[in-house]
Amino acid sequence: MIKSSCLLVLSLLVSTSLFAFQDMSEVTVEVIPVSENVYMLMGRGGNIGVSVGDDGVFMIDDQFAALTPKILEAVKSISDKPVKFLVNTHYHGDHTGGNSNFEKEGTLIVAHENVRKRLKEDEKNSEGAGLPIVTFDNKLQLHLNGDDIMAVHVHNAHTDGDALIYFPKSNVLHTGDTFFNGMFPYIDLKSGGSVAGDIEAAKTGLMLINESTKIIPGHGPLATYADYANYSKMLEGIQKKVMTAIKAGKSREAILADESLTSEYITDAAAEKAFINGPKIRGTYYDSLKSEE
Repeated sequence: MIKSSCLLVLSLLVSTSLFAFQDMSEVTVEVIPVSENVYMLMGRGGNIGVSVGDDGVFMIDDQFAALTPKILEAVKSISDKPVKFLVNTHYHGDHTGGNSNFEKEGTLIVAHENVRKRLKEDEKNSEGAGLPIVTFDNKLQLHLNGDDIMAVHVHNAHTDGDALIYFPKSNVLHTGDTFFNGMFPYIDLKSGGSVAGDIEAAKTGLMLINESTKIIPGHGPLATYADYANYSKMLEGIQKKVMTAIKAGKSREAILADESLTSEYITDAAAEKAFINGPKIRGTYYDSLKSEE
């Protein structure tokens, strides 16, 4: 069961569109050492991963545009080299909002091909700024800073363009938003996400790693293998319970109201102020599972 103490971060999760217009002046970007040369940056939005070494800085995600100067200052505190490569784990603005700024810095942006497609189709980005220059389909390897970095696409999970980023030598995994540590998942059905895909993404991530791996989740604190395994069990547990309720003929409204379907993992009270609360996750599961029938 996910401990309620981990849920302190829940109140920080609101929609990307709201964050985009908020004042970022008081946001602090915290640098958290993960391994010898891999760090996690926590500011506002999705967690950032950073690998430093002789080949330059390799970064995963970039939060919001307004935070780019603070992110660059944080990076400078651990390396005097430029951000050479930037991988987007998916297209949401709290992970890609700084793309155009890093593009101007000379950073090469990499992502799954569906990330480029969705960013290119964004009406707010009529000039096509900050689009990934290198795209991949199923997987990609980059040999940087003494590590063979693997980017692995997981199909229709949080969105249709998610990637897991694994550093084998450093034994660090960045999951993007296929893992929300200490909270219910956000499965963006309108952007190609699905319950089945999110479950498979967690299984894929667990197969890539071992019990000593340190995990940078899309949101929430730095995680352990046990945290990730418990999250995977939650995804499957809710799936089974909601599917049983659907097969029993329960309506969507009845499922949204039935806290027993999710309370084993997180209570409605604990998730009340979260972006994804109890009724929302039960509704997402219902909608996704019904579409898969």
